[in-house]
Amino acid sequence: MRARLGGELSGVGDTQSRENGEVFARASLLARLNASSTWDFVVIGGGASGLGCALDAAARGYSILLVEARDFAAGTSSRSSKLIHGGVRYLAQGRLALVREALVERGRLLCNAADLVHPLRFVVPTQRWSERAWMGLGLGLYDLLAGANGLGRCRLMSAADVRTAMPTLRAERALGGVAYWDAQFDDAALAVALARTAILHGALVLNHCALESFALDGSRIGGLTVRERESGRTYRLGARAVINATGVWSDNVMRMLRPDAPQQLRPSQGVHIVIDADFLSGADAVLVPHTDDGRVVFLIPWQGRVLVGTTDTPRDDLPAEPEPMAGEIDFLLETVGRYLRRAPTRADVRSVFVGLRPLLGGGAVAATGSLSREHRVDVSEHGLVSVLGGKWTTYRSMAEHAVDVAEEVAGFAHRPSVTDRLRLDSGGLWRPDMHGEAALGAEDGVCASPFVPSAEEVRHAVRAGLALGVEDVLARRSRCLFLDAEAARRAAPGVAAVMARQRGWSQARTDAERSAFEALAARYRARSATVATSPPSG
Repeated sequence: MRARLGGELSGVGDTQSRENGEVFARASLLARLNASSTWDFVVIGGGASGLGCALDAAARGYSILLVEARDFAAGTSSRSSKLIHGGVRYLAQGRLALVREALVERGRLLCNAADLVHPLRFVVPTQRWSERAWMGLGLGLYDLLAGANGLGRCRLMSAADVRTAMPTLRAERALGGVAYWDAQFDDAALAVALARTAILHGALVLNHCALESFALDGSRIGGLTVRERESGRTYRLGARAVINATGVWSDNVMRMLRPDAPQQLRPSQGVHIVIDADFLSGADAVLVPHTDDGRVVFLIPWQGRVLVGTTDTPRDDLPAEPEPMAGEIDFLLETVGRYLRRAPTRADVRSVFVGLRPLLGGGAVAATGSLSREHRVDVSEHGLVSVLGGKWTTYRSMAEHAVDVAEEVAGFAHRPSVTDRLRLDSGGLWRPDMHGEAALGAEDGVCASPFVPSAEEVRHAVRAGLALGVEDVLARRSRCLFLDAEAARRAAPGVAAVMARQRGWSQARTDAERSAFEALAARYRARSATVATSPPSG
């Protein structure tokens, strides 16, 4: 069911037009772009921070345009560990303010996106009583920092307790343990909900629409040029302020205005592997507290699979589809294999996905694990507002900060943010009744899979979920590519056929969409067998 919206909507269509998807139709969105050439704020980037900025500013009553070169959350924001959390590891590093802020934001998301964010219990297996006592003390502090936003108190577990909760764990690795609570979500689904909610509050939010250049008014940004992908048409737009929310690509955007701009970010990549659900019985997640590189590793039940991650490897380049480095997949398999009765192998990996973290810290850094997950908002000499760093859990507070700064740059009187109590609209998600229709296998000759969307789900993704291409549907409106890359590859022809009928594609466009996605899905599946040998230098 779709969550109710809090606050007043901004008159972008009546209830019926919202329900049947007219307000989200591409033609309607482009008509709005044609009708307006000047905006209070233009946001570049459709990930967590950019969508958060668009919603925050629109809810304050500003005219907002957001453009995203690919799809919403196509980069880092769809490749997270799927956790809304305070950060147990940051607690161990003494970053109490960061943990406290994240726990407050976790509580807000559980309220404002109740159908997208859910409590999840974690079990931390221990091998010594002293380790269990120390973990219990730290996680007790975690509960205290959460305060009224707590989800349940941590508790010490005996060996028998752990065996009951986690029968697939090796007994010698779980002589006791500690249980605590955090939250889980679907990152891409939350991104779509943010996009929909921003539109319903008056923002114009466009995926597959790329920044091409900035226009200066003297020494300050006065506007920009964007190109809409499908038509190839360019638009020259005015803006009182521009917010750069492009994540790991933020330095590149800043260098469009100043080629010698110093590096602000130090990208780090995190690899996740996806294995079958029976490797981890029960509904709880596992946190492996000690790894060879000093990180923690999670095993998390997610949408009928188990998500294992992650790594923290510095990169100098910024590929749209990063590959695992030599040893990263083996590191994850070996780490969790020490704890599971049945150790997973490469043959058990259903999909591998890689995200790039926009960590604060320019210049050469030997290890990115120690870099801050906090955020910063910078203003360039040209007036470009850049929101840097951060993580999904704190996207809302990051956006509030960025819009506050953008107000100053634009010369607007301050209007307070209202997003701390604003419910998100998730009508772009699948509805349970959609599974009653014949699956794509029956309609379009594709082998059925529990992770493959039905034809009606595909149509809904286009109609209400702002999906424009096959990848949008199979990677982010459903999570098929991330859950079973081979099933996603087999589903591509059927999804392309449904979308072609709905969007009026030519045969050439249909074939191109299908073949491009099949090649992408083959890479996600092949990553379980082959890896890049080293990060290329940028």
